[in-house]
Amino acid sequence: MQRIVNVIILSLVIVSCQSQQHNPPKDTAVAVFRQKQMSESTKEKYATAIEQEYQKLLLNKGFNGSILMAKNGEIIFEDYHGFYDRRTGENISANTPLHLASVSKTFTGMTILKLWEQGRISLDDSVQRYLPQFPYHDVTIRLLLSHQSGLPKYENFMSNSRTEVYYVKNKRGKLVKRYRSVETAMANEYKGFVTNEQMLQYMVSHHPPLEFKPGKRFRYCNTNFALLALIVEKITHLPFPRYMADSVFNPLGLQHTYIFSSSDISNYVPSYYYNKSPYPLERFDCIYGDKNLYSTPRDLLLWDKALYNGSFVKASTVAMAARPQVREGRKTGHYYGLGWHLQVADNKSDTIMYHNGWWHGNNAVFTRLTSDTATLIILGNKFNKNIYRARQIIGVFSTISSDTTDVED
Repeated sequence: MQRIVNVIILSLVIVSCQSQQHNPPKDTAVAVFRQKQMSESTKEKYATAIEQEYQKLLLNKGFNGSILMAKNGEIIFEDYHGFYDRRTGENISANTPLHLASVSKTFTGMTILKLWEQGRISLDDSVQRYLPQFPYHDVTIRLLLSHQSGLPKYENFMSNSRTEVYYVKNKRGKLVKRYRSVETAMANEYKGFVTNEQMLQYMVSHHPPLEFKPGKRFRYCNTNFALLALIVEKITHLPFPRYMADSVFNPLGLQHTYIFSSSDISNYVPSYYYNKSPYPLERFDCIYGDKNLYSTPRDLLLWDKALYNGSFVKASTVAMAARPQVREGRKTGHYYGLGWHLQVADNKSDTIMYHNGWWHGNNAVFTRLTSDTATLIILGNKFNKNIYRARQIIGVFSTISSDTTDVED
């Protein structure tokens, strides 16, 4: 096992000037990087505690992937374990990009907020302002960002089949429930890989019913962020993968980060089931915005630093993203902000900004303990629910207890 303890002296200042076009929130959930360098003994203490938890929660549970933990921007612990491509025998390294699944939403969401900072969009604009054919009224950008749109999941309404309930009489003449798979119109309407635009056109043509009135409650839905990617394309006049590369990844130095799209199909490297058999590409693997961003822990640490030091959006904008918009079900202290899950301490003094991810065999965790400027990144390419439970490792840095039961993407 490779363990790396690095000393990186950082002097990062949060840019706090207000936009002339907006009134950013006065409260802040964003901590400035502490400018006091940690001692070697302190870092070694952290690294030892982390390694013990890593062994217990991941390595002993069949982990295949990468992990990085940092505090104040300094890497305290990292490790790369297992195979990347079983066909070639290539192993995972620090430069191996893995599918972030729904952690991708943090990039899509902050990119929308960057456009808001630039005055190119209002969070209370209707989706129809940018996508005129969109068939639902009263759905705003803010409701997409906070999963309050009421839209159905494209994975459901664009499926090849649906499960239908029917009843038959048993030998006693009593009606009993049975299930059967019924082919849907989608099976014949679209062949091959579905794109974001085709998803929108299906919604226009078939108008799948809303699950609830927009703004009434929270329901996690990938459709929201796939639509946000289309809105970015509409505003910037560039394909979403190209815009993200030119305006986000390259300026921030994320050299091993990209968005998978139809042009990358020939280079696809599968993720794996728990038994190491590969996941093949399937029809929704070219929809982006909600997923399909590939990256490495070190690139994600650069993303984390950019959110702390104001080099992508202002500190006040990150604070706005970290402001609870809606409660997530009945879980005490759990909310969704603008593109982020939030875990708020009982005294409301500390907030954990995080996002988990799942797609095929990929599991991902990106957790930011803002009170301690501590970050936990775990990426796996072989399905393993223990990756979510391992969020508790961040407790090494704080007395805040990270919820280990949350496995939602």
